[in-house]
Amino acid sequence: MTDLLATRMAALEDREAIRDLIARYGPLADGGDCAGAASLWTEDGIYEVGGFGSYQGRAAIQALLEGESHQGLIHGGAAHVLSPPVIDLDGDRATARSYSVVFRKAGDSWEAHRASANLWQLVRTHEGWKVAQRVNRLLDGSADARALISGEAS
Repeated sequence: MTDLLATRMAALEDREAIRDLIARYGPLADGGDCAGAASLWTEDGIYEVGGFGSYQGRAAIQALLEGESHQGLIHGGAAHVLSPPVIDLDGDRATARSYSVVFRKAGDSWEAHRASANLWQLVRTHEGWKVAQRVNRLLDGSADARALISGEAS
């Protein structure tokens, strides 16, 4: 019984660490901590952003967040909001699926600027859980976005 409890506790701790990792992205990105946001990835991690391209490595991800498009968004007022993820654990690897919505200030109110499906591939490292790859697809009705959020994407 002790081994079963230890296994269950380890899985709960892994799930909580992954939830925390994913939840950190929005506040770091919106607060302008581009290096902090990039540090959520492995050194050679990939961030594939629907409509913006694919970026490999922390330096490239940081440069994306330091770029004019992202900086203009956050300086105008923005909030990157991520849903609680659906997590599948597999030893030192995990997959998570979540939604993300970027809100931006529009006059005296806020509007949804982009809504996306996200697939997170995560790995346990000596630093803890890190993002190996995040694929972000705009929820534009495409089969790719629906497959990604449903868990049917390859």
